[in-house]
Amino acid sequence: MARQYNGWANRDLISFYERYVRTVFTRYKDKVKYWLTFNEINSVLHAPFMSGGIATPAEELSKQDLYQAVHHELVASALATKIGHEINPDFKIGCMVLAMPAYPMTPKPEDVLAAREFENQNYLFSDIHARGKYPAYINRFFKENGIEIQFAPGDKELLAENTVDFISFSYYMSVVAAHDPENYSSGRGNLLGGIMNPHLASSEWGWQIDPVGLRLVLNSFYDRYQLPLFIVENGLGAKDILADGPNGPTVEDDYRIDYLKQHLQQVGEALEDGVELLGYTTWGCIDLVSASTAELSKRYGFIYVDRNDDGTGSLARYKKKSFDWYKEVIATNGNSLYQD
Repeated sequence: MARQYNGWANRDLISFYERYVRTVFTRYKDKVKYWLTFNEINSVLHAPFMSGGIATPAEELSKQDLYQAVHHELVASALATKIGHEINPDFKIGCMVLAMPAYPMTPKPEDVLAAREFENQNYLFSDIHARGKYPAYINRFFKENGIEIQFAPGDKELLAENTVDFISFSYYMSVVAAHDPENYSSGRGNLLGGIMNPHLASSEWGWQIDPVGLRLVLNSFYDRYQLPLFIVENGLGAKDILADGPNGPTVEDDYRIDYLKQHLQQVGEALEDGVELLGYTTWGCIDLVSASTAELSKRYGFIYVDRNDDGTGSLARYKKKSFDWYKEVIATNGNSLYQD
Protein backbone atom coordinates (compact mmCIF):
# COMPACT_ATOMS: atom_id res chain seq x y z
CA MET A 1 0.00 0.00 0.00
CA ALA A 2 2.81 2.41 0.84
CA ARG A 3 4.88 1.63 -2.25
CA GLN A 4 2.07 1.37 -4.77
CA TYR A 5 -0.45 3.88 -3.44
CA ASN A 6 1.52 6.16 -1.07
CA GLY A 7 -0.63 5.10 1.83
CA TRP A 8 -3.49 7.26 3.03
CA ALA A 9 -2.40 10.11 0.78
CA ASN A 10 -4.32 8.15 -1.85
CA ARG A 11 -8.10 8.16 -1.56
CA ASP A 12 -8.24 4.68 -3.09
CA LEU A 13 -7.34 3.29 0.33
CA ILE A 14 -10.84 4.10 1.56
CA SER A 15 -12.34 1.41 -0.67
CA PHE A 16 -9.62 -1.06 0.29
CA TYR A 17 -10.31 -0.35 3.95
CA GLU A 18 -14.05 -0.76 3.38
CA ARG A 19 -13.48 -4.28 2.05
CA TYR A 20 -11.29 -5.09 5.05
CA VAL A 21 -13.75 -3.86 7.68
CA ARG A 22 -16.69 -5.62 6.03
CA THR A 23 -14.73 -8.85 6.14
CA VAL A 24 -13.69 -8.50 9.77
CA PHE A 25 -17.04 -7.21 11.04
CA THR A 26 -18.88 -10.04 9.32
CA ARG A 27 -16.46 -12.69 10.53
CA TYR A 28 -16.60 -11.59 14.17
CA LYS A 29 -20.07 -10.03 14.38
CA ASP A 30 -21.17 -12.44 17.10
CA LYS A 31 -17.87 -12.58 18.99
CA VAL A 32 -16.61 -9.00 19.35
CA LYS A 33 -18.58 -6.03 20.67
CA TYR A 34 -16.05 -3.20 21.02
CA TRP A 35 -14.12 -1.99 17.98
CA LEU A 36 -11.50 0.69 17.22
CA THR A 37 -11.25 1.92 13.65
CA PHE A 38 -7.65 3.21 13.65
CA ASN A 39 -4.80 2.96 16.13
CA GLU A 40 -3.48 6.35 17.33
CA ILE A 41 -4.94 7.99 14.25
CA ASN A 42 -3.46 11.40 15.09
CA SER A 43 0.08 10.02 15.17
CA VAL A 44 0.12 10.39 11.38
CA LEU A 45 1.02 14.04 12.05
CA HIS A 46 4.25 12.96 13.78
CA ALA A 47 5.06 9.78 11.85
CA PRO A 48 3.41 9.91 8.40
CA PHE A 49 5.07 6.74 7.12
CA MET A 50 4.79 4.58 10.22
CA SER A 51 1.24 5.65 11.00
CA GLY A 52 -0.19 6.40 7.57
CA GLY A 53 1.96 4.46 5.13
CA ILE A 54 2.82 7.72 3.36
CA ALA A 55 6.04 6.98 1.49
CA THR A 56 6.74 10.58 0.51
CA PRO A 57 9.88 11.66 2.44
CA ALA A 58 8.91 13.81 5.42
CA GLU A 59 10.93 16.77 4.15
CA GLU A 60 9.00 16.66 0.87
CA LEU A 61 5.53 16.01 2.28
CA SER A 62 3.40 19.16 2.12
CA LYS A 63 0.90 20.05 4.81
CA GLN A 64 -1.76 20.00 2.12
CA ASP A 65 -1.02 16.37 1.28
CA LEU A 66 -0.64 15.39 4.94
CA TYR A 67 -4.00 16.80 5.99
CA GLN A 68 -5.68 15.43 2.89
CA ALA A 69 -4.44 12.02 4.01
CA VAL A 70 -5.90 12.73 7.45
CA HIS A 71 -9.23 13.48 5.78
CA HIS A 72 -9.14 10.17 3.94
CA GLU A 73 -8.56 8.34 7.23
CA LEU A 74 -11.39 10.20 8.94
CA VAL A 75 -13.81 9.41 6.12
CA ALA A 76 -12.73 5.77 6.20
CA SER A 77 -13.29 5.68 9.96
CA ALA A 78 -16.80 7.10 9.60
CA LEU A 79 -17.52 4.59 6.85
CA ALA A 80 -16.34 1.77 9.10
CA THR A 81 -18.61 3.02 11.88
CA LYS A 82 -21.56 3.05 9.48
CA ILE A 83 -20.84 -0.45 8.18
CA GLY A 84 -20.30 -1.86 11.66
CA HIS A 85 -23.60 -0.54 12.97
CA GLU A 86 -25.37 -1.95 9.91
CA ILE A 87 -23.86 -5.41 10.37
CA ASN A 88 -24.59 -5.51 14.10
CA PRO A 89 -26.46 -2.62 15.75
CA ASP A 90 -25.08 -3.76 19.11
CA PHE A 91 -21.50 -2.99 18.07
CA LYS A 92 -19.81 -0.22 20.04
CA ILE A 93 -17.34 1.51 17.74
CA GLY A 94 -14.78 4.03 18.91
CA CYS A 95 -11.85 6.03 17.68
CA MET A 96 -8.36 5.77 19.18
CA VAL A 97 -6.01 8.71 19.58
CA LEU A 98 -2.60 9.36 21.09
CA ALA A 99 -3.37 11.59 24.09
CA MET A 100 -0.79 14.18 25.15
CA PRO A 101 -1.90 17.01 27.42
CA ALA A 102 0.08 20.19 26.84
CA TYR A 103 1.10 22.55 29.63
CA PRO A 104 2.16 26.15 28.99
CA MET A 105 5.80 26.70 29.94
CA THR A 106 4.91 29.91 31.79
CA PRO A 107 1.76 31.86 32.64
CA LYS A 108 2.44 34.09 29.63
CA PRO A 109 -0.72 34.28 27.54
CA GLU A 110 1.39 33.48 24.47
CA ASP A 111 2.54 30.22 26.06
CA VAL A 112 -1.04 29.35 27.01
CA LEU A 113 -2.04 29.88 23.39
CA ALA A 114 0.85 27.68 22.23
CA ALA A 115 -0.37 24.88 24.50
CA ARG A 116 -3.91 25.32 23.24
CA GLU A 117 -2.77 25.17 19.61
CA PHE A 118 -0.82 21.97 20.27
CA GLU A 119 -3.80 20.30 21.91
CA ASN A 120 -6.10 21.43 19.11
CA GLN A 121 -3.97 19.51 16.61
CA ASN A 122 -4.87 16.37 18.54
CA TYR A 123 -8.44 17.34 19.40
CA LEU A 124 -9.07 17.75 15.67
CA PHE A 125 -9.28 13.98 15.33
CA SER A 126 -11.50 13.24 18.32
CA ASP A 127 -13.68 16.29 17.59
CA ILE A 128 -14.49 15.04 14.10
CA HIS A 129 -15.06 11.48 15.32
CA ALA A 130 -17.36 12.59 18.14
CA ARG A 131 -19.06 15.65 16.63
CA GLY A 132 -19.15 14.73 12.96
CA LYS A 133 -17.61 17.86 11.47
CA TYR A 134 -14.42 19.86 11.25
CA PRO A 135 -14.12 22.27 14.22
CA ALA A 136 -14.05 26.02 13.64
CA TYR A 137 -10.60 26.45 15.19
CA ILE A 138 -8.93 24.46 12.41
CA ASN A 139 -10.05 26.91 9.71
CA ARG A 140 -7.42 29.50 10.61
CA PHE A 141 -4.67 26.88 10.66
CA PHE A 142 -5.75 25.64 7.23
CA LYS A 143 -5.91 29.18 5.85
CA GLU A 144 -2.49 30.20 7.19
CA ASN A 145 -0.88 27.03 5.84
CA GLY A 146 -2.52 27.01 2.43
CA ILE A 147 -4.54 23.86 3.12
CA GLU A 148 -7.79 23.21 1.26
CA ILE A 149 -9.32 19.85 2.10
CA GLN A 150 -10.91 18.21 -0.92
CA PHE A 151 -14.29 16.75 0.01
CA ALA A 152 -15.81 14.13 -2.26
CA PRO A 153 -19.60 14.06 -2.61
CA GLY A 154 -21.07 12.51 0.51
CA ASP A 155 -18.05 13.05 2.76
CA LYS A 156 -19.70 15.67 4.96
CA GLU A 157 -22.83 13.59 5.41
CA LEU A 158 -20.83 10.45 6.17
CA LEU A 159 -18.86 12.23 8.90
CA ALA A 160 -21.96 13.87 10.38
CA GLU A 161 -24.11 10.74 10.49
CA ASN A 162 -21.58 8.24 11.80
CA THR A 163 -20.03 9.51 15.00
CA VAL A 164 -18.37 7.13 17.45
CA ASP A 165 -19.86 5.45 20.50
CA PHE A 166 -16.82 6.02 22.71
CA ILE A 167 -13.37 7.61 22.76
CA SER A 168 -10.32 5.45 23.37
CA PHE A 169 -6.74 6.59 23.68
CA SER A 170 -3.17 5.76 24.56
CA TYR A 171 -1.38 7.74 27.23
CA TYR A 172 2.34 7.78 27.89
CA MET A 173 3.39 11.36 28.57
CA SER A 174 2.52 15.04 28.64
CA VAL A 175 4.31 17.84 26.80
CA VAL A 176 5.20 21.47 27.43
CA ALA A 177 4.51 24.23 24.92
CA ALA A 178 5.87 27.76 24.54
CA HIS A 179 5.65 30.44 21.89
CA ASP A 180 9.47 30.63 21.91
CA PRO A 181 10.57 26.98 22.40
CA GLU A 182 14.11 27.68 21.23
CA ASN A 183 14.74 29.43 24.56
CA TYR A 184 14.25 26.25 26.60
CA SER A 185 15.97 22.90 27.00
CA SER A 186 14.51 20.22 24.76
CA GLY A 187 13.68 16.66 25.72
CA ARG A 188 14.95 13.67 23.78
CA GLY A 189 11.69 11.81 23.29
CA ASN A 190 12.19 9.47 20.34
CA LEU A 191 8.77 10.02 18.78
CA LEU A 192 7.94 13.50 19.93
CA GLY A 193 10.54 15.71 21.57
CA GLY A 194 9.85 19.10 23.09
CA ILE A 195 10.51 21.32 26.05
CA MET A 196 11.49 19.56 29.26
CA ASN A 197 9.09 19.86 32.18
CA PRO A 198 11.30 20.54 35.22
CA HIS A 199 8.68 19.09 37.56
CA LEU A 200 8.61 15.61 36.00
CA ALA A 201 10.96 12.64 35.80
CA SER A 202 11.70 10.98 32.46
CA SER A 203 11.97 7.44 31.18
CA GLU A 204 15.21 6.13 29.69
CA TRP A 205 13.87 7.21 26.30
CA GLY A 206 13.07 10.75 27.37
CA TRP A 207 9.32 10.36 27.81
CA GLN A 208 8.28 12.42 30.81
CA ILE A 209 6.31 10.51 33.43
CA ASP A 210 3.10 12.29 34.41
CA PRO A 211 0.41 10.23 36.20
CA VAL A 212 -1.70 13.32 36.98
CA GLY A 213 -1.71 14.08 33.27
CA LEU A 214 -3.78 10.92 32.76
CA ARG A 215 -6.44 12.24 35.12
CA LEU A 216 -6.40 15.53 33.22
CA VAL A 217 -6.83 13.75 29.89
CA LEU A 218 -9.74 11.69 31.20
CA ASN A 219 -11.53 14.74 32.53
CA SER A 220 -10.82 16.81 29.42
CA PHE A 221 -12.18 14.18 27.05
CA TYR A 222 -15.24 13.49 29.18
CA ASP A 223 -16.06 17.16 29.70
CA ARG A 224 -15.66 17.75 25.97
CA TYR A 225 -17.73 14.86 24.61
CA GLN A 226 -19.78 13.24 27.41
CA LEU A 227 -18.95 9.88 25.83
CA PRO A 228 -17.57 6.77 27.54
CA LEU A 229 -13.78 6.57 27.53
CA PHE A 230 -11.38 3.64 27.23
CA ILE A 231 -7.66 3.71 28.09
CA VAL A 232 -6.24 1.15 25.67
CA GLU A 233 -2.50 1.79 26.06
CA ASN A 234 -0.42 2.90 29.04
CA GLY A 235 2.93 1.59 30.19
CA LEU A 236 6.63 2.14 30.77
CA GLY A 237 9.38 1.18 28.35
CA ALA A 238 12.59 0.32 30.22
CA LYS A 239 15.84 -1.63 29.94
CA ASP A 240 15.01 -4.63 32.09
CA ILE A 241 17.74 -6.82 33.61
CA LEU A 242 17.05 -10.54 33.88
CA ALA A 243 18.54 -12.03 37.06
CA ASP A 244 18.22 -15.15 39.17
CA GLY A 245 15.39 -15.14 41.69
CA PRO A 246 14.10 -17.59 44.30
CA ASN A 247 11.73 -19.14 41.74
CA GLY A 248 13.96 -18.85 38.70
CA PRO A 249 15.02 -15.99 36.40
CA THR A 250 12.99 -12.81 36.80
CA VAL A 251 13.13 -9.02 36.56
CA GLU A 252 12.82 -6.91 39.70
CA ASP A 253 10.89 -4.16 37.90
CA ASP A 254 9.69 -2.10 40.84
CA TYR A 255 9.99 0.97 38.60
CA ARG A 256 7.27 -0.43 36.34
CA ILE A 257 5.08 -1.28 39.31
CA ASP A 258 5.49 2.27 40.65
CA TYR A 259 4.66 3.75 37.23
CA LEU A 260 1.50 1.71 36.76
CA LYS A 261 0.40 2.10 40.37
CA GLN A 262 0.61 5.89 40.18
CA HIS A 263 -1.25 6.01 36.88
CA LEU A 264 -3.98 3.65 38.03
CA GLN A 265 -4.48 5.64 41.21
CA GLN A 266 -5.07 8.71 39.04
CA VAL A 267 -7.60 6.69 37.05
CA GLY A 268 -9.35 6.11 40.36
CA GLU A 269 -9.35 9.87 40.99
CA ALA A 270 -10.91 10.44 37.56
CA LEU A 271 -13.65 7.95 38.36
CA GLU A 272 -14.36 9.91 41.54
CA ASP A 273 -14.46 13.04 39.35
CA GLY A 274 -17.37 11.47 37.48
CA VAL A 275 -15.64 10.20 34.35
CA GLU A 276 -17.33 7.23 32.65
CA LEU A 277 -14.60 4.71 31.87
CA LEU A 278 -15.11 1.44 30.00
CA GLY A 279 -11.75 -0.05 30.86
CA TYR A 280 -7.97 0.07 31.04
CA THR A 281 -5.40 -2.07 29.24
CA THR A 282 -1.65 -1.76 29.58
CA TRP A 283 0.98 -1.71 26.88
CA GLY A 284 1.84 -4.39 26.93
CA CYS A 285 1.51 -7.78 28.58
CA ILE A 286 4.65 -9.29 26.99
CA ASP A 287 7.92 -7.85 25.66
CA LEU A 288 7.88 -7.14 21.94
CA VAL A 289 9.63 -4.86 19.46
CA SER A 290 8.80 -1.23 20.24
CA ALA A 291 7.29 0.33 17.13
CA SER A 292 8.62 3.81 17.89
CA THR A 293 12.29 2.77 18.06
CA ALA A 294 12.42 -0.73 16.52
CA GLU A 295 14.07 -2.03 19.69
CA LEU A 296 13.32 -5.06 21.82
CA SER A 297 15.50 -3.60 24.55
CA LYS A 298 12.74 -1.05 25.16
CA ARG A 299 10.63 -3.45 27.17
CA TYR A 300 7.06 -2.90 28.34
CA GLY A 301 5.74 -6.31 29.31
CA PHE A 302 4.97 -8.21 32.48
CA ILE A 303 6.70 -11.15 30.79
CA TYR A 304 10.38 -11.00 29.82
CA VAL A 305 11.25 -12.47 26.41
CA ASP A 306 14.85 -13.61 25.92
CA ARG A 307 15.42 -11.80 22.65
CA ASN A 308 17.93 -9.05 21.89
CA ASP A 309 18.00 -6.18 19.42
CA ASP A 310 20.41 -8.11 17.19
CA GLY A 311 18.03 -11.08 16.97
CA THR A 312 19.91 -13.34 19.34
CA GLY A 313 18.23 -15.08 22.27
CA SER A 314 16.30 -18.23 23.06
CA LEU A 315 12.81 -16.63 23.11
CA ALA A 316 12.32 -18.16 26.57
CA ARG A 317 9.77 -16.29 28.67
CA TYR A 318 9.99 -15.34 32.34
CA LYS A 319 7.54 -13.62 34.65
CA LYS A 320 8.70 -10.26 35.94
CA LYS A 321 7.89 -9.08 39.46
CA SER A 322 5.18 -6.88 37.94
CA PHE A 323 3.35 -9.97 36.61
CA ASP A 324 2.00 -11.13 39.97
CA TRP A 325 1.56 -7.54 41.13
CA TYR A 326 -0.74 -6.72 38.21
CA LYS A 327 -2.53 -10.05 38.58
CA GLU A 328 -3.42 -8.95 42.11
CA VAL A 329 -4.60 -5.55 40.87
CA ILE A 330 -7.01 -7.28 38.51
CA ALA A 331 -8.18 -9.83 41.09
CA THR A 332 -9.00 -7.10 43.62
CA ASN A 333 -10.53 -4.73 41.05
CA GLY A 334 -7.89 -2.18 41.96
CA ASN A 335 -8.22 -2.35 45.74
CA SER A 336 -4.65 -3.59 46.12
CA LEU A 337 -3.43 -0.26 44.71
CA TYR A 338 -4.24 1.32 48.05
CA GLN A 339 -2.68 -1.29 50.31
CA ASP A 340 0.83 -0.85 51.70
